[in-house]
Amino acid sequence: MQCPRCQVENDAGARFCEDCGARLEAACPSCGTPVTPGKKFCRSCGTALTPEASRFTSPESYTPKHLAEKILTSKSALEGERKHVTVLFADLKGSMELLADRDPEEARKILDPVVERMMEAVHRYEGTVNQVMGDGIMALFGAPLAHEDHAVRACYAALRMQESVKTYAEAVRRSHGAVVKIRVGLNSGEVVVRTIGSDLHMDYTAVGQTTHLAARMEQLADPGAIVVTPDTLALAEGYVQVKSLGPVPVKGLPEPVEVYELTGAGTARTRLQAAALRGLTRFVGRDAEVEHLRRVLGQAGAGRGQVVAIVGEAGVGKSRLVYEFTHSHRVQDWLILEAASVSYGKATSYLPVIDLLKSYFKIGERDDHREMRAKVLGRVLGLDRALEPLLSPLLALLDVPVENAAWQTLDPPERRQLTLDAVKRLFLRESQVQPLLVVFEDLHWVDSGTQALLDGLVESLGSARLLLLVNYRPEYKHRWGSKTAYSQLRVDSLHAESAAELLATLLGPDPGLAPLLQMLVRRGNPFFLEETVRTLVETGVLAGKRGAYRLTRPVEALQVPATVQTVLAARIDRLPPEAKLLLQAASVIGKDVPYALLAAIAELPQEALRQGLAYLQETDFLYETQLFPDLEHTFKHALTHEVAYGSLLHDRRRVLHARVLAAMEHAGSGRLSLDTERLAHHASKGEEWGRAAQYLHLAGRRAIAQARYSSGVGFYEAAIRALDQQGEHADLTLKLDAYLELGTARTESSELEGYRELMDQAEALARTLNDRERLAQVRVRQAQGLWNLWSGPGNLEDAIERAREAGALAAPDDLRTRSYAQFLVGAASLASGRFHQAIQEFDAGVALFTAVPADAEAAGLVLPIRASIRAWEAEAYAALGDFGPALAAAGEAQQIASELRHPPAQGLAGVHAGYVLLLQGQIEAATAAFERGLASGRSRGGNCLGLAFAHLLLGQRDDGLKALARGLEFSGDPIGPQMKILSRYGVILAGAYLAAGHLEEAEAAAAGGLALATTDNARAYHVPLRRLRAEALALQGKGPPSEEALLDWTRLIELAKELSMRPEVAHCSFGLGKLYVRLDDRGAAGEWLTTAVTMYREMAMGFWLEKAEAALEQVG
Repeated sequence: MQCPRCQVENDAGARFCEDCGARLEAACPSCGTPVTPGKKFCRSCGTALTPEASRFTSPESYTPKHLAEKILTSKSALEGERKHVTVLFADLKGSMELLADRDPEEARKILDPVVERMMEAVHRYEGTVNQVMGDGIMALFGAPLAHEDHAVRACYAALRMQESVKTYAEAVRRSHGAVVKIRVGLNSGEVVVRTIGSDLHMDYTAVGQTTHLAARMEQLADPGAIVVTPDTLALAEGYVQVKSLGPVPVKGLPEPVEVYELTGAGTARTRLQAAALRGLTRFVGRDAEVEHLRRVLGQAGAGRGQVVAIVGEAGVGKSRLVYEFTHSHRVQDWLILEAASVSYGKATSYLPVIDLLKSYFKIGERDDHREMRAKVLGRVLGLDRALEPLLSPLLALLDVPVENAAWQTLDPPERRQLTLDAVKRLFLRESQVQPLLVVFEDLHWVDSGTQALLDGLVESLGSARLLLLVNYRPEYKHRWGSKTAYSQLRVDSLHAESAAELLATLLGPDPGLAPLLQMLVRRGNPFFLEETVRTLVETGVLAGKRGAYRLTRPVEALQVPATVQTVLAARIDRLPPEAKLLLQAASVIGKDVPYALLAAIAELPQEALRQGLAYLQETDFLYETQLFPDLEHTFKHALTHEVAYGSLLHDRRRVLHARVLAAMEHAGSGRLSLDTERLAHHASKGEEWGRAAQYLHLAGRRAIAQARYSSGVGFYEAAIRALDQQGEHADLTLKLDAYLELGTARTESSELEGYRELMDQAEALARTLNDRERLAQVRVRQAQGLWNLWSGPGNLEDAIERAREAGALAAPDDLRTRSYAQFLVGAASLASGRFHQAIQEFDAGVALFTAVPADAEAAGLVLPIRASIRAWEAEAYAALGDFGPALAAAGEAQQIASELRHPPAQGLAGVHAGYVLLLQGQIEAATAAFERGLASGRSRGGNCLGLAFAHLLLGQRDDGLKALARGLEFSGDPIGPQMKILSRYGVILAGAYLAAGHLEEAEAAAAGGLALATTDNARAYHVPLRRLRAEALALQGKGPPSEEALLDWTRLIELAKELSMRPEVAHCSFGLGKLYVRLDDRGAAGEWLTTAVTMYREMAMGFWLEKAEAALEQVG
């Protein structure tokens, strides 16, 4: 049995909810015995179960007419939506004891007024009572009608019902001797509105703990108290006063919940006032608007009354602009009167005007009628005794009893007119004494009485020294546009520069915040920016304090804060039903909305569709971005798009996405290859799994061709999930292709976890399908893993074997697999120290490119392989000391990458060209090559480490250490497997440390790299790593005894000669010569230094030649 209060399922036969304690069955109002539904009398005591006892069973019977009409007229647009709401539970504590010894009729007379007062408080703030449960109610604020301030309304309703019941309880105590106290609980969260009956009963489903937590708060509250959750308090902060009750365990939640007792209303009435309590942020980007206000103020001060309207969507800073202006030195000689409409105030006539008059007459909250009367008389008659006739309407407006018989005889229309005239005359007369600035904010919520006053005041400005300053959202309309005294300021979201300035003051200067800053700047709206930052702080993503935050973890996407979501959802809900449904349909298409697609899915006649779009443009939801060749609209704000889309339920979204997919396929048969990502998106969301897999695969292939590897990972993983949804009907060949390309995308984006297992799955599927050509593609990817991802004995030989197998299995026209297989044979041969063989294999790979693919996508997949072949071949030549061919090959790799405009290839070419130039000793040229590689935005680890080495060799220590730190940040583990490629098994890293004088780090990097190279039998790197380690040890004075050291250097020279590594022979000869210098054996030192000088000169290794010549000169 489901609890009607908290919706928790209980065991059959339970009389009370095991979670919240609510009664689960109807009970006799006299004796409490369970009652069988439909029976007329209680079987235990015979009490008549009259309709009177259950007169609150239908929402239709107790919902005010104006609310009922709002709900029913928007019923079709409200059903099937997610809503952010505040749930209120209230009940009479101890009602069974109160009923026990009383006549049922007498008991109902006590109880019903309590329930009525609860409902009156709810309805006053436009909440809906969804259930009446004997002695209590359950109400929703924000559903079915969305309210941007639903939490504030719920809190005010709770305070009002406590106050109202407390007054009633005193009367009950005197008349019946009974104690009446209620308790109230509140929580905010999401619900799904399913259906709304013609009797207004709403079927809904709570998301998560939304309802359950509200019921628990009620159970926790003491009689006469109100308890709220942190989620409600976060939305109402500043508007209410609370005290903490500490953390409380709640069933179903892993951690205790911090709860608060609501003790009263706060001082804030507007969002700006609430923000001011936390501290206002810097005011930016409104210089032109302030200048306009300054100009208009001058005109009004000179006796030409003015009205200025500040117009903009929620959160753009309308109120902040008013605040900054009214608190500036420009208005120091003006009398300023301010008032604001409130969202729940339309039913209360003149509410802003009353606030304005209280401010003018300096009436306090605690003033009684006598004090109020005295202040009004004193101010009015002191201003001008001729204004005495205004006293009665002014006092009446302030709800002060009027002792004027003539006033009492007037009918309501006459009183209304006199009231409007009185306020207008009072302000106009005051403006003759001192200039008057009258501020009315949030006119989109204005009541009819206040609107009439404003209309009259605008008509009468004339020569008054009065500036009427108002603000409102675009949906509000008035009739002042043609007035000469009227001007309008349109306030939009901040430009990127101003938004960045605001964020800089909010976030602080930490460079690590740059990615977040880029994401936030696009939001532009100051309120949205501030609330997003606040949410990131509250969720622990940002740590520190305002102006000095730092990221605790990467931010991949930004959620819409609840405070922002409620504002936008309420604005969407105020649209006419047809416009709202159209906006939601548009949100499914995307932020950009082609007219043809919208027409295909909206199911509206052309004229109705155009009218709906015109209305959405007029109300600033959409704007027209393109007329030719096809009409297109765009959501004015990305967050509006997110909230409109988020309000739709899954089934409705699925249907609309499927319609969009069908419309795109029908309309764009010739453009489908260009729209693969959008088609994949709509197919996935529409759960058209077969087509989704196909489009996702195409989107992934395109992403890889464009070097967007991280995107490719996402597309291929989604394609595999889509195929899994099809079960036995899945296209297994397509799934195998997705495995293969996912492997490529993961390696290129350094997302290496699970790569080996992925390739094992691909191999098993290829064998199941007996697909020889795709098995070749599996083999080439396994060879790649053996070459540069995994370490182990025999890996390089295994890589060569599998790459050769791949080349043999591949289809003749599969240039991508054949060329990459040949590249891997060459690369593994190079790492093994077989340089001449590597060059032959690389040349064979280049020979495969007999014709360049004409298709740009195909070229993007294969030409980077040719660039890689030439780049690595350059290193093979350089290892042999053949720097002419090495530089030619490196130059060709750079040219291919540049012409292709392929960032990864450009980054890779930079690394290889720089490394070759470093080996030869062209250090300045190497620096330029690494910097070009860095400019591509790819291979940043390798380029930074190479750049660091170059700077340090040139003595540019600060630049070198900065580049070294960046390189290690990009690369991760300095001696891990990824350093095999990034730092040539640590050769570049150890060399950089050595050049920096960080000898222990140099020794550790060389030792770690050598261990890795020994495991892999990567002989190409044994000599340089052993040489660097020996140099680091010698400089620390930690080297072996002289005889052993001499033997080590001699062995290194022999190994270098065996491998034909002439530059290393020269370096080791130089090292051995320096050792003999330290041993004071000048003859041997001169011999080895001469060898080094001769070899450096032969290979044109200028930088190293200078070093060796200087050492030889010192030997003499």
